[in-house]
Amino acid sequence: MFQYHCLNAISEIGLELFDENYTKTEEQQADAILVRSAAMHDMEFDKKLLAIARAGAGVNNIPLDRCAEEGIVVFNTPGANANAVKELVIAGMLLAARDVVGGITWVKEAAGEAEIAKLTEKQKKAYSGTEIAGKKLGVIGLGAIGVKVANAATHLGMEVYGYDPYISVSAAWELSRSIHHANTVDEIYQECDYITIHVPALDSTIGMINAEAIAQMKEGVVILNFARDVLVNEADLLKALAEGRARKYVTDFPNPGVAGKDNVIVLPHLGASTEESEDNCARMAVEEIRDYLENGNIRNSVNYPSCDMGICKAPGRVAIMHRNIKGMIGKYTKVFGDAGINISDMTNKSRGNYAYALLDVDSEVTEEVVKELGQIDGVLKIRVVK
Repeated sequence: MFQYHCLNAISEIGLELFDENYTKTEEQQADAILVRSAAMHDMEFDKKLLAIARAGAGVNNIPLDRCAEEGIVVFNTPGANANAVKELVIAGMLLAARDVVGGITWVKEAAGEAEIAKLTEKQKKAYSGTEIAGKKLGVIGLGAIGVKVANAATHLGMEVYGYDPYISVSAAWELSRSIHHANTVDEIYQECDYITIHVPALDSTIGMINAEAIAQMKEGVVILNFARDVLVNEADLLKALAEGRARKYVTDFPNPGVAGKDNVIVLPHLGASTEESEDNCARMAVEEIRDYLENGNIRNSVNYPSCDMGICKAPGRVAIMHRNIKGMIGKYTKVFGDAGINISDMTNKSRGNYAYALLDVDSEVTEEVVKELGQIDGVLKIRVVK
């Protein structure tokens, strides 16, 4: 019997996927924790905690390295909210192209005017804009969201350029053949009327949209940021907006630097805020937890390597979380050999400083064997899955 705890409200559509072998607890002493935005950096984790699943993509609210060191697998749900974000990015382009927000605000202010219909005909010129059909869109980052944005934009008549030096095979298969492959990000900067960013916040990407990048862009460029606010040097962009070099900045991340500024459209972090997205994220998070707890398989972890040995049918399966150092495989296989336990199948994967071994054995794994495995220098956590 497993216990799970929710730090935030998690869609019941997803939680219903837990069967009778799972119980929800209001205590944090659980086998698994599901979370959305709750801050976890200052939390102390119970020794029984095996997994944390973030119902969403970003994991900056979770102490990943500390979790890895304590043998806690952290999952996220990439792609589950991709359609929701894609639709909002398209909406952001339309809001930037046509002054819809300004027009709606004027109508509200003029609501008491008896001649509002006549006034509208005079006023509407102030809110005229441009169409996005025929314009060039540059998509930086072709992951789950970027691919969907790029494909959708082609159906709206846009000429789309995509840049991602690390594009996955699956993403490449999903990408429309009509999309131009940009060899450098500079090509995006120089060619496109609209630029949308869909990359993670890394040392190499933080502040990538800065004065130097903007200097290469077309005059009147529109920049959309639904990924992370730190990707844009907002001071540089606000200066470009004031000078007329950039036309609009659309962002999903309110902060004092951009909120209320001219030519900036700020949304209150609505990217994944749809019922469908929350349901999808919850489903994926629960499926990841169940597969890990019941079979030891790891899918979509952000601090441990992927590992899939299917449904456990062997008499026993053992999961070993360990540091990625030389000689580990020989040490733990020796323990099994000395105990007379035959290993019928195994895999050992590494990711950075940490590694994960999953072994199917032909007989029961005793507490003595588990204890001996745990005494190996570099082993972080041992679990008998079945």
